[in-house]
Amino acid sequence: MTRASDTQGGRVALSKDGLPGWLDPVVHAVETVRPRQLSRFLPPEDGAGRQSAVLVLFGEGTHGPELLLMERASSLRSHAGQPSFPGGALDPEDGDPYGDGPLRAALREAEEETGLDPSGVQLFGVLPRLYIPVSGFVVTPVLGWWREPTPVGVVDPNETARVFTVPVVDLTDPANRATTVHPSGHQGPAFLVESALVWGFTAGIIDRLLHFAGWERPWDREKQVPLDWRA
Repeated sequence: MTRASDTQGGRVALSKDGLPGWLDPVVHAVETVRPRQLSRFLPPEDGAGRQSAVLVLFGEGTHGPELLLMERASSLRSHAGQPSFPGGALDPEDGDPYGDGPLRAALREAEEETGLDPSGVQLFGVLPRLYIPVSGFVVTPVLGWWREPTPVGVVDPNETARVFTVPVVDLTDPANRATTVHPSGHQGPAFLVESALVWGFTAGIIDRLLHFAGWERPWDREKQVPLDWRA
């Protein structure tokens, strides 16, 4: 079992021991999904891009399984104002980018951004690395089970506007689903939940996890939400 109370220096490992049964489909999806089943944007073959990680954290709330999200501050240079998973670029102290560095970075960034206690998080899986062309980040999605939840909230208003959880039942509700249309013409999945429009990279990961875990419900893909020029 992962107990990563020290996210810098100590070994951080993955463990599936003792996970709740409802996470079994997610574990199976993580073990079997291929990179191109997640996104057409894969890391450049020449190794370019800044290594980063996000924490896809599943907890159990009053409405059942839920995901932890945050809304990035509107003043940030990259992905300003967007709901996202906690995460960010790897620091040298996080260690090997192709080893346990992304695991440590995901926990460290989540602690810095939301105040959660990493010692209550059990990491159980890693999705293939993906690429965000607009920012040049190579992102490793790290999946965790919030075994021992702790209070979370905005740590630094300059980085984070708010921290919130979204019940999975709301994410699978067809009424909360739509397709975003970027001014560039790019289209992608979106979720209208918790007074937020979740789109872009984060929505793509959620969409694929719901699909491959078998949790997806039929929804109207013709329902479109335009993104303004600032997006």
